[in-house]
Amino acid sequence: MRIGLDAMGGDFAPKAIVLGAILAQKELSAQDKIVLFGIKSEILAELEVNGAKAENFEIVDCPDVITMHDKPSKAFANKPNSSMAEGFSYLKAKKIDTFASAGSTGAMVVGTMLTVGTLEGIIRPTIVAPLPKATSGKVTLLCDVGVNQDAKPEMIYQFGLLGSIYAKCALGIENPRVGLVNIGEEDEKGNAQCKETMALMKGTNQFNFIGNAEPQEIFKDNFDILACDGFVGNILLKNTEGFAHTMVKMGVKNEYLYRCNYELYGGLPLLGANGIVIIGHGISNEKAIKTMCLQSKTIYLSKINEVIDKALHPNK
Repeated sequence: MRIGLDAMGGDFAPKAIVLGAILAQKELSAQDKIVLFGIKSEILAELEVNGAKAENFEIVDCPDVITMHDKPSKAFANKPNSSMAEGFSYLKAKKIDTFASAGSTGAMVVGTMLTVGTLEGIIRPTIVAPLPKATSGKVTLLCDVGVNQDAKPEMIYQFGLLGSIYAKCALGIENPRVGLVNIGEEDEKGNAQCKETMALMKGTNQFNFIGNAEPQEIFKDNFDILACDGFVGNILLKNTEGFAHTMVKMGVKNEYLYRCNYELYGGLPLLGANGIVIIGHGISNEKAIKTMCLQSKTIYLSKINEVIDKALHPNK
């Protein structure tokens, strides 16, 4: 397969991206090829410095770079020759099987909508993030974590469905337990958004919904997926990352804190996209990029989009 990687995306690009690609290439099979999108001279320089052969990769020369300062809605029109724009163009044309970037999340979502679009029946694509449970060694999937900051109840319902499908395909959980993030366990708790979402989820036969979940459930083993809008999810994600980082800086050594390290999880899949799109953390180092490349292959081979399409259109 062909794994597309934005070499110019992220705080430490292109150095960390190219290093990550070199590490990933060593673990991929001979039939797999990493396609690097970016400023060719800079990519070649990084490959040479690290003793890697350029012929082991395919390089697509892209003179422009979409930065965190570019407005996502205008970035692709203003920079059509950017690494991100070219990556999406290749994905749409099926010249690559997956496309990953640690660049602007907003730009990655806009790029998805402008090029490959979403699967039929998807209201809005969503990002699912794994957060480690405290005791079982497993993870709780939080969905959404930033793409949809003003999600309507029907969207959050669909996040629960997409999270459940991802848990089955990527984590091998047979009957994932889905919860709705709320301020209390009782059905009547929460704001209008939560109450309307609860009404939609309760009694559904599309996934295993087991009720409201307070944020502390992230760390327990009572739920596998917690659905929420992107505003709430992003706060929960960053609060967890921040707390873990603070504890490590204070000298606390604990296996659980280690499992909060973003490097272990690589990138996050944009579920519902009509193609495999992976979005990495902006501060991704070479270890995280390596994981993101390997994760791209795992998600592609899971055929998750076929499973999503079947779930949305069972009689198709």
